Amino acid sequence: MPFTTANGLTVHYDLTGPANAPVLLLANSIGTTLTVWDAVMPALTARFRVLRYDMRGHGLSAVPAIGADSGYSMDDLADDALGLLDALGIARAHVCGLSIGGMMAQRLAVKAPERVDGLILCDTAGLIGPPSIWADRIAAIRANGLSSIADAVMTRWFTARFRENNPDPLRGYVAMLSRTPQDGYIGCAMAIRDADLRADNARITAPTLVVVGTEDLATPPDLARALAESIPGARFVTLPDAAHIPCVEQPAALSRLILDVLSGLSVPAEMPERGLYDRGMTVRRAVLGDAHVDRSTARASDFDRDFQEFITKTAWGSIWTRPGLDRKTRSLLTIGMLAALGKDGEFKLHIRATRNTGVSRDEVKEILMQVAVYAGVPTANHAIALARAVYEEMDAEGNVG
Repeated sequence: MPFTTANGLTVHYDLTGPANAPVLLLANSIGTTLTVWDAVMPALTARFRVLRYDMRGHGLSAVPAIGADSGYSMDDLADDALGLLDALGIARAHVCGLSIGGMMAQRLAVKAPERVDGLILCDTAGLIGPPSIWADRIAAIRANGLSSIADAVMTRWFTARFRENNPDPLRGYVAMLSRTPQDGYIGCAMAIRDADLRADNARITAPTLVVVGTEDLATPPDLARALAESIPGARFVTLPDAAHIPCVEQPAALSRLILDVLSGLSVPAEMPERGLYDRGMTVRRAVLGDAHVDRSTARASDFDRDFQEFITKTAWGSIWTRPGLDRKTRSLLTIGMLAALGKDGEFKLHIRATRNTGVSRDEVKEILMQVAVYAGVPTANHAIALARAVYEEMDAEGNVG
């Protein structure tokens, strides 16, 4: 039963899987412990070193004090996760978060993009509200205890079919919720109540999958779809016959999704060459878009097929995935260098890619001002004209960046 100190708190965690495998951090939902992931662990630990933990105020982790109307914040929860990675000497990880764990993961990916390789956001949103819902729930808990909301919560966590067919596990989850420290639950409820991550999510650069149960009442599919649309290049997938806790109701389907998405971003030691290509192709598609990559691969011939594989493995699989810079920074640097070198075709391609990398037009403008100083005014003037033309095309297509 391992414990460590992270962000000044005692944190209960579990780290399981091959010692040399990529790390996958799992962050669970409010009112649960790390055991909520038990059913997906066999599949995930076959490919990853899986780190799960009890968030502050839950399970066996510390319960920081809260005030009458001041609890924890989403920054607190993200800093806890960073502190845990630091305490265990983990430089980078894939992050999969469920519900409040998914909100924490969004915040973590914005605060420390260099630490997040891939992002899985399960049954969550950038804003879960309105705040009055959480105010009412907090008042009910303070008046009557957590057990008083358990039945209502179960109808949101699980489908009617699961509740009917699994009475013993259902009682177990009622007990898990009811035994959560009251201050811990309320503190996290306040973090959800006060968090609106929607504006910052455009800054997420990690390859992202948003997944939601088709019968989720807590964060319905339309809300999860809006989350995916707010994150550059994010994929959106629904899981049939699942409500808010798919790792319990549909563990096999969720595991397959996680493995499919993350396998291309991780290079197993036994297959480095193929792993580099797969990872590079995933990043290349995330930055340049499926349509461009599909056209490039379709046009490849025997003459240039080796070159296409070379750039996918080296530029995209090795350089764009290095930990030192986040994807947005690499996008800005690439735009600046291509402008300075006068590589018009590639420059226009990477201006168009800004809709996937989160680079704003104002940031491109600043980069081209740098180009004017260090590579010459005529060079920058030409690049500005090219960028304006690309933005006008994007606007006409409805791709406002």
